[in-house]
Amino acid sequence: MSRFIPVMLLVLGFTIFTVADIALMDRSRVRGMPKPAWIAAAILLPVVGGVLWLVVGRVRSGDASRGAVRRGPVAPDDNPEFLGRLGRENRMEDRIQQLEQELRDLDDDKPSG
Repeated sequence: MSRFIPVMLLVLGFTIFTVADIALMDRSRVRGMPKPAWIAAAILLPVVGGVLWLVVGRVRSGDASRGAVRRGPVAPDDNPEFLGRLGRENRMEDRIQQLEQELRDLDDDKPSG
C-alpha cells in the first residue's frame, strides 16, 4: 500500500494542476470542448483527461499554424492601430510641409526694404 501513495500523490497533483490550468485558461484558447466539459474530463479521468487537455484542448501560443485561434496582429502591417498611427503621422508631415511652403511663399512676397 505504501508503494501507491507516491503515485496517488502524483496523480492528485497532476489533476489539480490540470483543473487549475483549465479554469484559468482564456476561453479563446480552449478547443475541442467547453471549459466545464474539460474540467469534468480531468476530474473523472484523472490522467487521461489531463493528458487530453494538454495535447488536444489547450491552445499554446505557438499553435497558430495548426488551426488555433490567433489573437492580435502578427506583423505591424496587420495591426490596425499601427496603420492608423502611420496615417496620422503622414497627414501631419504633409501639413507641416504645406505650412513650410506657405511660409516660404510669404517670405518671397515681402518687399525688400
